[in-house]
Parts: sequence; structure tokens; C-alpha cells
Amino acid sequence: MTTETTEPADEAPLFGPESQFSAFFDDPRWALAMIRATVLEAAHPQIGAALVDNSTFVTHPWRRLRNTFLSMRRMFGTDPAVREREAARLNRLHARMSGSDSHGRAYDATDRAARAWVVATLFESAVTMCRLSGQPLDQDTMERMYAEYRAFLAALDGDAAELPEELADFWRYFDRIVENELENTEAARVILYRLFDHLPAPALLDGMPTLWAAGRAVVGPLLGAITVASLPEPYRRRAGLPEMPGAPTLMQGAYLAAGLARFLPEGWINAETIIEALSLAPDSDDPRARTVTALRARMRKASALLRLLTPLSGDTDPGPAPSTATEENRRSSEEFFRRVLDQTGDGHLDWPDLAAMARELATRLDLDEPEETQLYDAFAAWWRELQAALDTDGDGRVSAEEYAAAVPSLAGPALIRVAEVLFDATDKDRNGSIDADEYRTLFRTAFHRDLTTPGGGYGRSAFVGDFLSFMAGRRTGTAYDPLLADA
Repeated sequence: MTTETTEPADEAPLFGPESQFSAFFDDPRWALAMIRATVLEAAHPQIGAALVDNSTFVTHPWRRLRNTFLSMRRMFGTDPAVREREAARLNRLHARMSGSDSHGRAYDATDRAARAWVVATLFESAVTMCRLSGQPLDQDTMERMYAEYRAFLAALDGDAAELPEELADFWRYFDRIVENELENTEAARVILYRLFDHLPAPALLDGMPTLWAAGRAVVGPLLGAITVASLPEPYRRRAGLPEMPGAPTLMQGAYLAAGLARFLPEGWINAETIIEALSLAPDSDDPRARTVTALRARMRKASALLRLLTPLSGDTDPGPAPSTATEENRRSSEEFFRRVLDQTGDGHLDWPDLAAMARELATRLDLDEPEETQLYDAFAAWWRELQAALDTDGDGRVSAEEYAAAVPSLAGPALIRVAEVLFDATDKDRNGSIDADEYRTLFRTAFHRDLTTPGGGYGRSAFVGDFLSFMAGRRTGTAYDPLLADA
């Protein structure tokens, strides 16, 4: 059974700029609704376990947000070929995520009921955000939007049978899942409490710890309180989530304030532009980088003033200088381990970390299935090599200490193969050299290499050498930093 996505001429299409989803995409309320939907997703045992084991949302939340928005743009766009390609990519991505949770229960990211719940939370949270902001949807608009989300699920699964066909039945389905299946999972707790308290600065605010820490100290707890207050009461009760005094009023005010954006001129708020600006490297050749650079300069002044007025402990003391060169190298290795290798943020290096790297690179390059498979296979071989060389205690993962003790031996044959596969995937015209456009495709917002070699190309040996130096932690400040180390 497949869902028909063509509509009569007198009705707006389910996908594209005239869809209800597109009307909400640049709505500031959507940011609050997305946090709420993500908590409801994470509260599902299968989804929560998959997030904890495989997701980079803790260590690289801004990158994850950017990729999610890009994916949704593709899925709800007008071009069915783009939608089909993105759906295939998402299905391949989810097919690589399976395992068991801390209670020994199996999870599979391709489980159709779990995927339907993800879509259900997005729809219900969109409806809720309108109600909380004093602009409840009328029945016809709600029906129309529900049809869009069912079509979205059908594009992923081939049909939308896991979601009720009628909207009236959907609300009974939603209440049943909330009452009987959702739990106070580790993933939900991380999003509500740890993520907001430890949210890393986006590229725009990198290097301004005082300013970012001050803002996060205020906004983080508020976002957590707003999100908890907006969750369904049966789930709050079962999960034992504490509600801050005055949180319902705060939540209502936040949604009402965000809803005032409807009075702004059309086009003033563009979610994709804002997300890209947050992650845009100042030395990028993107024209917007000049604006970002000027904004960063102003923010640095504000950060310096804030440091003078209210210095935060730990910000002004860089700590004692390393006593030996070995200690300095070890600290550098541990920092590289935390920022690049430990993609999932659990303090260890294992296969999900390397899979996350492969996933990010494949997403950046928009690889077809054969190239994507080659990249994953190369990373899998590298993981086996790392495990054999570094897992000294045999626990199936590599600690920061095990990594730091063996940094010089990391650039083995398997890592060279990863670099070669990545080069071949980037060299689209197969001429044995990466030109400026191909390099831009790989690094996008981090494109700042001056390709001044003869012919303006970047040869295989130079590419492989630079990649090996970065992945072994020997070089910093390269174009790979914002690609794999950005937040």
C-alpha cells in the first residue's frame, strides 16, 4: 500500500512551499516545539536507546540540528526525486542502528512503529505549539497537516499504516503511547537536563566562553522548565519530572512571545540561514562570513566586558603550564579524543563513534549507496585496526588514556584506506585531483583552503597526508576541524 501524494487542483499540495509544514518551518515557535518533540521521541524506549548508543546530539548538537533541518527540507520539498533519494539515505542510515538497551531489550532504528512515533511527535508538537501560543489550528488545517505527516511517513516506509488514517483516531493512538509505552529514559533525561547545562557554543560564539556560559546559565534552565511544562501531564507524572513553580506561566509566555513573530515582515526569519550562520567559519569564502566576522568582533567586545564585570570561575585562569613536552602532547591528544573521536560523548571510542564520522561525511557529500557503503566499510576496517592496537584491557572500546598512549601508531593501512575512499568520493569528475568546487562540496562552510597548486587542484597524496595528520591528532586548525569537531 502506498500513499498518493498528488492532490486535486483546488487543494494545496502535501509537499512544497504551499504545504502547512513549510508555513511553520521558519516559525520561531518551531524551535520550542522541536525540543518538545525530541523529548517525546527520546522517551520511547526503542528510540531512546538508539539515541544514547548512536546519536551525536550531546557532543555535536548544532551539527545535528543543521543536518535535521536539511533533511526535512529535502523530504518536504517539491521534487519527488529529491524526496525519494533522501528517504533512501535515511533508511540506510537507520538500518545501521540496532542493539539492546541497558535492560537488555532489543532496539532497531528501522522499527516501523517507532518511526511512526517520531512522525507523530512532530505533528502533535506542531499542533500544541499553536494552541499554547494562542493560535489554535482549525479542524480543516489540522486535517491537512496530518495528511502531510502521514505522507512523510509513507515516503519513508512505503505506507503510513502505522499511523491511524483518521485524525480523530490519532489522538487516541497518541494518548495510548504516552500512557503505556513512554518511559523516563536516559536519552530523555540527557535532553532535559544535561544537554541544556552543557550545550557547547556554536561556531559563531566559539572563543567567547564567558559570554556563552553566562547566556547558557540563564537560558538553559528556562528551556528545560518550559519543555517539561509543555509535556503531556500523564508522561510527566509517570516519569516523575519535577515542575518548577511558575513554569506553566513561563511556558505560556514563551510560546506567546514566539508567536508574535507573525507580525514580522515575511522573510525576516529564515531558519536555514540562521542555522548556517551559527556554524559558519569566519574564514569561509561564503559571502555571509563577512557579516559573521563583524558580529563575532562585537560579541568578543561584549564577552570581554562581561568578563570584567562578572568573571566566571575557571574562565580567567588558564591553569598551570604543562611541565613537559610529553604532558603537553598528552593533553592535546585527550582534547582531540574528546572533540573529534568521541562523537557520541560517552567518554570512549567505539564503533558508533566512527559510524557517526562516516555518516557526517556521507551526508556532506550526499553519497549514493555504493560510495556510502565503501566509506562505512573503510571506517569499519579502521575500527577493527584501532581495537586490535589500542584496546589493551579487552573491553571492546578504547578509552582516552589508551588512545593518548598510542597516538603515533594510529595512521595505519585502514586509515589510509578511509582517506582514499573519501578522496574518490570527493573527486566527482574522477580526474585524480580535487578542484575548488569539489573541495567546497566536502567542507562547505569550512572552505578556506587556498588551492594554489598547479591547475588549482588538490592531489591524492596531499589529501591523504592531510587527512592522516588530522585523524591522528597531529594537526589542528585544519579544514577538518569544523567538519568533524564542530559542535
